[in-house]
Amino acid sequence: MLLVLLKKWLNSPNRPSRSPNEGDEPERLVERIQQGDESLRNELIRRYHPYIVKTTSRFYRRYVDPKQDDAYSVALAAFNEAITGFSPEGGRLFLGFAETVIQRRLIDYVRQESKHSAVVPYSAFEQETEEGDGPINRVETAQAMEAYDRERTADERKAEILALTEELAEFGITFGDLADHSPRHQDSREALLRIGRRLAEDERLIRFVREKKQLPIKELCEAEAISRKTAERHRKYLIAVGLIAYGTYPYLQEYIGLDRGGKGETS
Repeated sequence: MLLVLLKKWLNSPNRPSRSPNEGDEPERLVERIQQGDESLRNELIRRYHPYIVKTTSRFYRRYVDPKQDDAYSVALAAFNEAITGFSPEGGRLFLGFAETVIQRRLIDYVRQESKHSAVVPYSAFEQETEEGDGPINRVETAQAMEAYDRERTADERKAEILALTEELAEFGITFGDLADHSPRHQDSREALLRIGRRLAEDERLIRFVREKKQLPIKELCEAEAISRKTAERHRKYLIAVGLIAYGTYPYLQEYIGLDRGGKGETS
């Protein structure tokens, strides 16, 4: 049903809950750590533990258990690396920088693991049958692996949709809402995809969306020369596109055309 609605209408990491002593912005805490207050490092990592878990889970498109998955240790080390290497020059926000570092380190980790897997000879996939009548045919093995890959891809797509459903729920948005407010014309859809991409590429604007659960309509109107009425009418659509463009949603990004310069699907 969600796939049908998604076709029709064509993370954010959770912000940690605040307590009285957790009011400082992460950029300020990182600055204090870099100035020598190392006692804050563990506190910052503890505070953003849910963020690290969710960023890692989105990368793998499945839940990553911090107690069992080595990938979480990689992401944790990457977050710590980001604390040391962050620079506010250029207006970049710390969490956006940390997410980039985490994703890069996870990519390196996956490549390393794949390299180790690649040293296994193909003949290792040949196994004697229980009846002892020779090894399993290689073609059959390859076909089975292809079928597995297709099934895994389908599962990953479903996981992306479920993750996006949860993220949109934080904004009070459903796929039904998006289907009802989808632009009817191709040129309008492409224009909104372009604006959604612009929203995702501006760290300040996307942070506003995530934290305030609102669309920065004034800034978008000024940047993209669109009317306030248009932005407000398509508010939910723009929020959804911005979250997809910014998040770890490769299948959804491809599906709605964000990986092709904003040319969206025509169906």
